[in-house]
Amino acid sequence: MEELIKKAQILIDALPYLRKFAGKTVVIKYGGNAMINEKLKNQVMEDITLMKFIGLNPIVVHGGGPDISAALHEKGVKSTFINGLRVTDEVTVHVAQQVLIGKTNAEIVSLLNKQGGRAIGISGIDGSFIECEKQMTEVDGEPVDIGYVGKIKSINRGILDLLSNDQWIPVIAPIGTDAEGNSYNINADTVAAEVAMAVEAEKLILLTDVEGIKDSGGKIIYEATIHQINDMIKDGTISGGMIPKVQGCTRAIEGGVNGVHIIDGRMPHCLLLEIFTKTGIGSMIKSDKY
Repeated sequence: MEELIKKAQILIDALPYLRKFAGKTVVIKYGGNAMINEKLKNQVMEDITLMKFIGLNPIVVHGGGPDISAALHEKGVKSTFINGLRVTDEVTVHVAQQVLIGKTNAEIVSLLNKQGGRAIGISGIDGSFIECEKQMTEVDGEPVDIGYVGKIKSINRGILDLLSNDQWIPVIAPIGTDAEGNSYNINADTVAAEVAMAVEAEKLILLTDVEGIKDSGGKIIYEATIHQINDMIKDGTISGGMIPKVQGCTRAIEGGVNGVHIIDGRMPHCLLLEIFTKTGIGSMIKSDKY
């Protein structure tokens, strides 16, 4: 009986958060080890399905970098990254499209449906849902062409409203298209941030393979302002693949998203711990005015 009472208390402790987030949209960027480890994978799907059943509107944006790299390796194509972005030639963008839409997206949809959710997979190509243009990057102040990497121009919110406000859990593959019908690979963290802004999400949560943002001494930063994040990029404390993550986070904050969190996707039931507990986990990026 004591065990049952403890379980009841857990639900009661979550009640304030259930009230607060009922009917709110939460955008989840699903990536990292949580996409590889089978146990973690199923726990994330359980968390997302539970969120939908108790009244939140989760939207999932997924990556797929390791799968893309593996598929390219089989074709003898070397993966190159500049500022955390994959250099994407014609072969690479076709492989990325096949992997992200045909493999990764379909698997996530299947796993969510297995848990009892009603997931539906879409990409930016569907209904020109994500319209983009070529993105350049900079090296030593000079522009560098990284191929078919997309910079988002617009998100068709209507599609997401139609799905997420009904019974569906949208699962988004980060492939976009331009006015000429060209496909572009888009950084999944960037897509998640833009989607969060488009739907006026309550929260944006990025699952990663680290405990959060770390300072120059390796200690986790539990809260950081946009100004602090920009300083850490300039001095090299934040580098590599973490750069597009935090840039997406700061843009989301500036675009009106209330809470942006980078959390450790290796932790069991990380999403429930982040949303339904007082302290949460990982790093939160907040407005300079916070």
